[in-house]
Amino acid sequence: MVKNEQTRALAESLGCEPLVAAVLANRGYNNPEQARAFLSPQLSSLSDPLLMRDMDRAVNRLIAAIDQHELILLYGDYDVDGTVSIVVLKKTIEILGGHADFHIPHRLRDGYGMRSEVVEEAAQRGVRLIVSVDTGIRANEVVRHARELGVDVIVTDHHLPEAELPPALAVLNPNRPGCPYPDKQLCGAGVAFKLVQALLARSSLPSARQEALLDSFLKPVAIATVADIVPLTGENRVIVRRGLGGLSAVRNPGLRALLAVAGFTEGECPSAHEVAFRLAPRINAAGRMATAGDVIELFLTVDEARAQALATQFDILNRERQRTEAEIVEAILARCEEDALLLHDRAALVFAGAEWHLGVLGIVASRLVERFSRPVFVLSQAAQDGHFSGSGRSIPAFHLLEALESMPELFTKFGGHRQAAGLTLRATDIEAFRERFHTHAAALLTPDDLRPVYRIDAEASFAALSERCIAALQSLGPFGFGNPAPIFYCSGAEVAAPPKALKEGKHFNVPLRHNGRLLFAKAWNFEDRTALLEPGAKLDILFQVEDDPFSRKRGYGSWCVTLKDARRATGVQ
Repeated sequence: MVKNEQTRALAESLGCEPLVAAVLANRGYNNPEQARAFLSPQLSSLSDPLLMRDMDRAVNRLIAAIDQHELILLYGDYDVDGTVSIVVLKKTIEILGGHADFHIPHRLRDGYGMRSEVVEEAAQRGVRLIVSVDTGIRANEVVRHARELGVDVIVTDHHLPEAELPPALAVLNPNRPGCPYPDKQLCGAGVAFKLVQALLARSSLPSARQEALLDSFLKPVAIATVADIVPLTGENRVIVRRGLGGLSAVRNPGLRALLAVAGFTEGECPSAHEVAFRLAPRINAAGRMATAGDVIELFLTVDEARAQALATQFDILNRERQRTEAEIVEAILARCEEDALLLHDRAALVFAGAEWHLGVLGIVASRLVERFSRPVFVLSQAAQDGHFSGSGRSIPAFHLLEALESMPELFTKFGGHRQAAGLTLRATDIEAFRERFHTHAAALLTPDDLRPVYRIDAEASFAALSERCIAALQSLGPFGFGNPAPIFYCSGAEVAAPPKALKEGKHFNVPLRHNGRLLFAKAWNFEDRTALLEPGAKLDILFQVEDDPFSRKRGYGSWCVTLKDARRATGVQ
C-alpha cells in the first residue's frame, strides 16, 4: 500500500479524508490532477470518436443514407447491450431525418450472430445499408454475402475479432488491430454511442441540443455498460457516472416504468449494483424468455400505458427466469453432490443437460463461477440435432475467448470476450471439450487464482468512518467490475454480542466493536464460520462500506458495513 506521507499530501491537496486519499493512491491516482479527473468525470473528457478507425467512413455513409432517405437496417443482439445500441442509434438517425428499421435474432430459434437469410430479406425490401450493433465482428461470410447483394455493412462491435476482419464498408471496434482509439474497454452500446457522438457533431443541431441528446442517451448506455460487465474505468466511468446520475430525473416513459416495477421511487438514483441486479435482469428477461424486440418498443414508446404494460411483462418474465435459473443450478449442484469426480482437481468446469433453457445459461454459469471460483461453461443439448449450445463465464485471471481459440476445431460456432463467451458443438465433441478446457486452464492458473483473493485498499479504524468520510468514499463509485467498492482491513475488532441469524442461519448481522465504536456488520454466507463469531472473540476483518437504500427508506442509516472475510486476530488463540 502507498506510504502515509504520499496519502497525507494527496489528502491535503484534494481537501478530502485521509482514508479516501489512501484508496485513490492505492488505485493509481497518485497526483491531484489524476484524482480530480477520476472524482469528477466530464463529457469533455471523452475521446474524439474520429480516433476510432473507420469512424469517418461510417459517418459519411450514414449521413448520405439519411440525406437520401434510404431505409437503414440496424442488426443487433438480444441482450441489454444490443437492444440499447439499437435504441440510441435508431433514435439518432430519426432525429437527423433518417429512417431506420431493426432486426434482433430470437435467442432460442436463431442463436447469436448475423444470418445471411436476414440480409437477403432486407435486400429484397430495398435496404442498401446495414449497421450491426454489438455483433458482426466475426460474421465474415454474412458480410461478404451482403456485399454481393449490393448492401453496404457498417460493423459496430466490441468483441474480439478473428485474424481476418469482415469485408465491411467500415468496422468500428476499438479492439480491432491497428485501431488507435485509446479506450479498448467499451461495450457494444459504448461503441454505438461513439458513432452517435460523431453523427451529432457532423449535424446542424445546436451544440446545446447535441449535449442534451448525449446526456439523454447516456442513461440507457450506462445501464448497458454495467450489464455487460466491462471495467468501470476510463470512458466507461464517465458514461456510467453521468448516466446513472441522470436516472434520478427520467422523462422517457419506458425507462420510468421500468424503474417503477424494479422498486425505485421517483427521484431515486440507482447504484451500479442495483442496475446489475434489479434493472438489467428485467431488460434481459425479454430476450431470454420471449422476444427482445419488446425492449426496443419499451424505450421508444411515448404511450405511458403501453410502457407500463411492457415493464410489467418484463417483471413477470424476470420472475420466470429466476425460477428456471434456480432449477438448473439446483440440478447441477445435486449432480456434484452425487458425483465428486465432476469437481475433483478440475481447473475449469463444463456442465451439460438436455434441453436446459438457453436463455438463462449465462446467468447459471455466473452463479457457478461465484460458487466454485473457476471458469464454467453450462451447455444445453437441443432435441432437434443433438448439438450442445451454451454460455461460459470466467474468473479475472482467465481469458475465456483465448481458451476457446486454442481449440476452434471443436466448435461449429463460438465467440465472446475475456469474461463471457458462447459456443455450439457436436455431442461427440463434448467430452473432448471438457478435458481440453480443464487442461488449458490447469496450465495457466495457480491455486491462488482458484480461490477468492481480496485486494486491500487501506487499513481503517471504525472511528474514521464519519458521515463525511462515507460520503466521500461513495463518490469513488460507481462500483463494479474494474472499480470494486474499497476493501478495508481492521485489526482486533471484537464481537460485542451474539450475532443475529438471517435466512435460516446462512447470513448474520454481527455487532462489532473497534476503538470504542460499535457497528453492525452484515456477514453473507458465513454459516460455515459461526465459530468465529462468538461474543468476545477478537477478529482481524476485511470489510466494505456500502450504500443501503433499504435501510434509508425505513428511516435508519444510509450505509452499512459488509464483512468480506475474518480470522482470529493475530496472537489470539
